[in-house]
Amino acid sequence: MAAMEAIDGPTNPMVTPLLSDLYQFTMAYAYWKAGKHAERAVFDLYFRKNPFGGEYTIFAGLEECIRFIANFRFAEEEIDFVRGLLPKTCEDAFYDYLRGIDCSDVEVYAIPEGSVVFPKVPLMIVAGPIAVVQLLETPFLNLVNYASLITTNAARHRFVAGKSKLLFEFGLRRAQGPDGAISASKYSYMGGFDGTSNVEAGRLFGIPTRGTHSHAFVSSFMSLDEIIDPSLQCSDGSSVCKNFLALVQTWLNKIKRSQSLGGSLGDTNQSELAAFTSYALAFPNNFLALVDTYDVVRSGIPNFCAVALALGELGYKAIGIRLDSGDLAYLSFEVRKFFQAIEKEFKVEDFGKMNITASNDLNEETLDALNKQGHEVDGFGIGTYLVTCYAQAALGCVFKLVEINNQPRIKLSEDVTKVSIPCKKRCYRLYGKEGYPLVDIITGENEPPPKVGQRILCRHPFNESKRAHVVPQQVEELLKCYWPGSPDKQREKLPPLKDIRSRCIKQLEIMRTDHMRRLNPTPYKVSVSGKLYDFIHYLWLNEAPVGELQ
Repeated sequence: MAAMEAIDGPTNPMVTPLLSDLYQFTMAYAYWKAGKHAERAVFDLYFRKNPFGGEYTIFAGLEECIRFIANFRFAEEEIDFVRGLLPKTCEDAFYDYLRGIDCSDVEVYAIPEGSVVFPKVPLMIVAGPIAVVQLLETPFLNLVNYASLITTNAARHRFVAGKSKLLFEFGLRRAQGPDGAISASKYSYMGGFDGTSNVEAGRLFGIPTRGTHSHAFVSSFMSLDEIIDPSLQCSDGSSVCKNFLALVQTWLNKIKRSQSLGGSLGDTNQSELAAFTSYALAFPNNFLALVDTYDVVRSGIPNFCAVALALGELGYKAIGIRLDSGDLAYLSFEVRKFFQAIEKEFKVEDFGKMNITASNDLNEETLDALNKQGHEVDGFGIGTYLVTCYAQAALGCVFKLVEINNQPRIKLSEDVTKVSIPCKKRCYRLYGKEGYPLVDIITGENEPPPKVGQRILCRHPFNESKRAHVVPQQVEELLKCYWPGSPDKQREKLPPLKDIRSRCIKQLEIMRTDHMRRLNPTPYKVSVSGKLYDFIHYLWLNEAPVGELQ
């Protein structure tokens, strides 16, 4: 591929040709031994069922797959390791073969990353020498399965939270290892989250990072005496407030005396006040405080407001607060009321609109419950349930041979959902009058494409009674060439992460809401052309053994 532009290697250095199942190497040797290793094969990568009880999935992981094959070569130490795994009877010439292979004659057609996708439709079609493509199976599945699962999980959380809320991925400490954490940050952002707490993911992918302080920071302070230098320069640099702490205390006393703020506030926790003041001195332009270390209403909020008002007097604007425990709906209302009372009492513009962020083991269900109760939360930090995909452990993508040497192949099963759709294919999305996608249709590679305004018969792949005519108002071909198998052919460029994220959001916006809803969503239709339907069932009958009764 020397004539093609260079592509960086996989983000994770562990993604090498050895990130594979042993049987890929035993099959590669057997293909080579039988003289079949160079035969041209076509595989489909797809999934059979949408995750999380939903009726849609977001495709992700494509860029990492292309990075992998663009740099696919066996290092000498990797060949030595494979040699040590395989039986000593394996011929030395096989290892010479491994030294020489790359993916220069592999073709990859894929749906663009960030697209809404559905069962049975190939996410990727991979064609090339069968031994080489077989070695791609396990790493491709590894790179796509979790990526698509976490992106879908993030999109579902975004759907429940709504467009106006900020969503942050806070799952680094609970993720399944470093790579699970990095992947979760990347693909949560792709699925519609606004940022992450993961600094390394921010560096690698340019994802906005967010974070404030923990309970440990608050409880590490014992008294106001720990603030050694209480001076703070005004935001415009015009002067210096020599005792910011005294200013904070002045504002706290004003809050306590105010009848409109209750007039019955007792003493707040002074060590918490010391922590907030210290944090504001360190980050006057980014003051966001965790207010539930001791008591949200009696201490955390009054202390925060005193510091925020003192900052405001010096020309700074506090960002808001984070709630990490308790009745989030109730507390958010109480906090909002307090903020609004401060604004009215002290004539501080927009104080009542101060940001309220909530965390504490949130998931789809808790977001939905908060929406039903009503709340005043502006943003959510979501960790464990997001990054671990707690509601479903895996997506279940598969990689199936559908053609070899231009001969279609089919995998049969007593479970009809596991029967594969043979031959190299093209896939289209048909749109209706209102602009919504109506159905995805799979055709044979050489069939004429569907046309706008043309009446098309769409058939369920395996159920003869499920069929419908569609007259599309728009036809979109889904699969595009991302790795052409030749330096002379054009290929799609890999877009930046923010563009993939935008695509994901736009794709979800044009889907019918009944396909997207959490409970009892309407299944989206995936069909095959009449010609492909007939061929599937011809091949099925031709390949299935015929029983004999005696």
